[in-house]
Amino acid sequence: MFRSSEVIKNCTQVAYEPNISPDYSGIVIPPNIAPLNFRILEKGQAYRVKIHSDSGPATEIVSKKGSIRIPLRKWRALLDANKGHNVFVDVYVKNVDKRWLQFQRIANTIAKEDIDKTVVYRFMKPIYNAWKDMGIYQRNLTGYDVSLILHGRSFGEGCLNCHSFVGNASDTMTIGLRSAKYGSHTILARNGTVRKIGAKWGYTAWHPSGRLAAYSINKVVQFFHTGGMEVRDVVDLDSALVCYHIDSKKAVCPAELSDKNRLETYPTWSPDGRYLYYCSGLVLWEDRNTVPPENYDKLKYDLRRIAYDVDTDQWGKAETVLAADETGLSILLPRISPDGRFLLFCMCRYGCFPIYQPSSDLYIMELATGDYRKLPINSPYSESWHSWSGNSRWIAFSSRRQGGALTRTYFSYVDETGRVHKPFVLPQKDPDYYDSLLETFSVPELVKSKVKVNKSLLARVARSKPYEVVDIPIITGATPQARPPEPWQERE
Repeated sequence: MFRSSEVIKNCTQVAYEPNISPDYSGIVIPPNIAPLNFRILEKGQAYRVKIHSDSGPATEIVSKKGSIRIPLRKWRALLDANKGHNVFVDVYVKNVDKRWLQFQRIANTIAKEDIDKTVVYRFMKPIYNAWKDMGIYQRNLTGYDVSLILHGRSFGEGCLNCHSFVGNASDTMTIGLRSAKYGSHTILARNGTVRKIGAKWGYTAWHPSGRLAAYSINKVVQFFHTGGMEVRDVVDLDSALVCYHIDSKKAVCPAELSDKNRLETYPTWSPDGRYLYYCSGLVLWEDRNTVPPENYDKLKYDLRRIAYDVDTDQWGKAETVLAADETGLSILLPRISPDGRFLLFCMCRYGCFPIYQPSSDLYIMELATGDYRKLPINSPYSESWHSWSGNSRWIAFSSRRQGGALTRTYFSYVDETGRVHKPFVLPQKDPDYYDSLLETFSVPELVKSKVKVNKSLLARVARSKPYEVVDIPIITGATPQARPPEPWQERE
């Protein structure tokens, strides 16, 4: 053991920051986030870290191997006392010559605004030709507690995805199910009750009123390239948007959302519920069964919206918000900040599935002006599947920046001007957690509180017969059939 005074008084200054993993340096963090545990990658025989801010006592941690685990209570107290100020990390390393090195100080900013306490995500192994061992989980972001919501093994090793909520509230949730044994259906958990709807909801967006949900029906097929950074690819051969009314238990397909000459997908509502935004691409092939179809790599989606009055149940005319002809890229996954100011989306070279596209980057649009820009937080790999916190100050998104193969969840602070700050990965109790993890995180959804519905109840309903059968009033190649899809049609 060594004395703190020895380190402070007898050390050599190093003119750069220490190399740490994960990269928790120069970031803005929520005042309610779990401790950002990390590993010091600099070679040494002993390590010391001092974490401090303007108010409150400093926390000092000693390690023989450079693994730094921050005490939870001390971390919370420090962040609570210093909202809006910097938190500093001083790193000291004893080298092979038994001399102490003091690296340049790491400075992070504690935001004034909290992040939603829970992130709900899908956790699974990378999928190529079948689904197995996947589940929907939730993580308490103020600590490290993880709990299972529903696992595929509960209904015959089924596939589950497209989890969605009304705004950032957790009392209403839907999960799409696919199972060779139990069929393709949707679970609706609402105000403590759970029922199974006899329709497979794809990408889903709840109206802010909670009275209806817009969801996609897709004829999605996976195929493979012979080489490249990512050999998997996905094409949506046919798709449309459907609106399901909760009280009447009826599905409707507005004509402009089910054009047989176009592919409609990725719905999202404006926070005031007056517009449904979605992505729409012109079908470039006649044969909707050949995989891949002709010109699949030339398909690009526009960003559109259509007006809606929830009280009269009347739809307006569709209009283009941003055209692929203007951007030269395919526009996907629109999500609007709860304050209605910003629209976050991603663009990639072609197609509908950005997670398989290394070219996929995040963009932000100011809805008042229509101006948009590429975010500086992008990496050379895919960025996709994003959501907003309820206060519009934080985004969660999926990224493959750690080598391009596996998806991780990242968070970024969005200030009042719309500037998006350097992202940081979901913190873990073990600083080495990501180094050996072969599973992926997918579709992070931020909600204000824990999903409370019992997982055993969800599992029983998943295995049950549908409580209601939904008649979809259109017939396209994407209209669900009685027979479940083949395993190789599923994807991450």
